[in-house]
Amino acid sequence: MKALSLAIARGLPAWRPRLNDLRGWVVPLLLLALLETLVRTDVLPSHQMPAPSQVAQTLYLLAQSGELWRHLSASLLRVGAGFVIGVALAIVIGTWVGLSRRAEAYLEPTFQALRAIPSLAWVPLLLLWLGIDETPKIVLIALGAFFPVYLALLAGIRNIDRKLVEVGQLYGLPPLTLVRRILLPAALPSLFTGLRGALSLSWMFLVAAELIAATRGLGYLLSDGRETSRPDLVIAAILLLALLGKLSDSLLKAWENRALRWRDSYQGGEGGA
Repeated sequence: MKALSLAIARGLPAWRPRLNDLRGWVVPLLLLALLETLVRTDVLPSHQMPAPSQVAQTLYLLAQSGELWRHLSASLLRVGAGFVIGVALAIVIGTWVGLSRRAEAYLEPTFQALRAIPSLAWVPLLLLWLGIDETPKIVLIALGAFFPVYLALLAGIRNIDRKLVEVGQLYGLPPLTLVRRILLPAALPSLFTGLRGALSLSWMFLVAAELIAATRGLGYLLSDGRETSRPDLVIAAILLLALLGKLSDSLLKAWENRALRWRDSYQGGEGGA
């Protein structure tokens, strides 16, 4: 009996993350059950707010016809390409500005002004410059991904302990080695914060990007549902955006936990829950 108790106690830490994952489903499931009840009892009009079961049926029909994968693949490719391009540029420029106050003096005011421009304001300009193919869509998503990573990396580099840099310089490390061995590893926590913010903005900018003469994608589904007065299609597209955003963020968070497993940081308490 004692051996069984010890085995259960040892297994608790492994089960705790799974229990936390299950707790995250409580609120969404309760909201879905509440919405289904309100629509079925005619408290909410179904022509304005479709029942979750109707949205599920819409998703099933889209999947059965093959349209769902066509829209999902188009959006995933656009977000993936824009995210990678924006992040790569942000890491290069953010590292440069973080290392050089002269570069910061020249570039920082311009970047702060560009960051304040709303995503939809770029759409007509990108149409005029780049046409209506995939290029303006990817460029718009890259713009959304660039600034969170740039700002987070710049802050991460500027918050590094000066003694670490001095030790690297004392050992005669060349600039690129100093960046690779000291600056970027020390700035990783800030960088991952920026990456997760950039990924979230990439999905937000996707909707604006797919307003640029798109014939497929989740943004197109939203527009099509609005034009055909189909709230079930609009809710289905919003639900897919939320699920894809959560899934991609979870993958990035898992990568963050693996890359930063050397940290011994505070993870929060149970708070009586």
